[in-house]
Amino acid sequence: MNKKLIPISILISISLIAISFFYRNGLEEKEAEAVPSPGGFVLPVKWGDLGDRLVGTGVIDVEKFQALYSNRGGMSEETSDLFAKGGNLVMTPENSGEVLNLLWAFGLANKNPILENGPMTDLRYGGPGNFASTGGWTLSRGDAMEHYSRHEFVVLTEEQQGLVERVSKNIYRPCCGNSTYFPDCNHGMAMLGLLELMAVQGTGEEEMYRAALQVNSSWFPDTYRVIAGYLESKGQSLEAADPKEILGPNFSSYSGFNRILAEFNPPEGAGGGSCGV
Repeated sequence: MNKKLIPISILISISLIAISFFYRNGLEEKEAEAVPSPGGFVLPVKWGDLGDRLVGTGVIDVEKFQALYSNRGGMSEETSDLFAKGGNLVMTPENSGEVLNLLWAFGLANKNPILENGPMTDLRYGGPGNFASTGGWTLSRGDAMEHYSRHEFVVLTEEQQGLVERVSKNIYRPCCGNSTYFPDCNHGMAMLGLLELMAVQGTGEEEMYRAALQVNSSWFPDTYRVIAGYLESKGQSLEAADPKEILGPNFSSYSGFNRILAEFNPPEGAGGGSCGV
């Protein structure tokens, strides 16, 4: 009788170990998912021939672009493919800065009323050429302002433009105090470009916010890890939160994030991305 029980006890022990292993792994996976897209994701837009068109119009000087990344170990295969054959925009931790620069170039150059009639043109700031998103773009042929809202790469309908304006006013970035509607830095200009591409290709408003949160989380990974930790301290989670709320001024603006830092003691090293190329 005892001899029969021994194998059963072994089986029970093995089962408990297996359950413990999968439970622990499940917790680790859940923790890893606290910040969206840690391993890369496909944006809901087709890049198509925009790489060729940006180069052809001089918005991107391909030699300057390649020289920049030759000093950083070379362009990723995904980015090289975007110049060569288009396709989907794939964003990974390794190429997020390259995608930032591509979208920055597009957002800067694509003709749009936000650039021509929005806060960028407010005379209080001395003209649109005085911002990091314009003066900081050094990878074009000629001056960046020669391309500012000059090229009709995509043309939005009135409805699509309204969608971009509405969503852009609700998306902030932790490096600045302004929304995407005031794209005074590279992250804002790149996000504007992404919103235009999503709108013209039929992406819905909710999906636009989800994609924008993934992108912001890739550009500011430490910031959104802190936000995830802050939400967890309140019994909430970043995954379950409304992306529109997280992208708003209470969480994703410079002042909103500093408010979170005042309430929550995060791990050291929380920071954001550079506003230069």
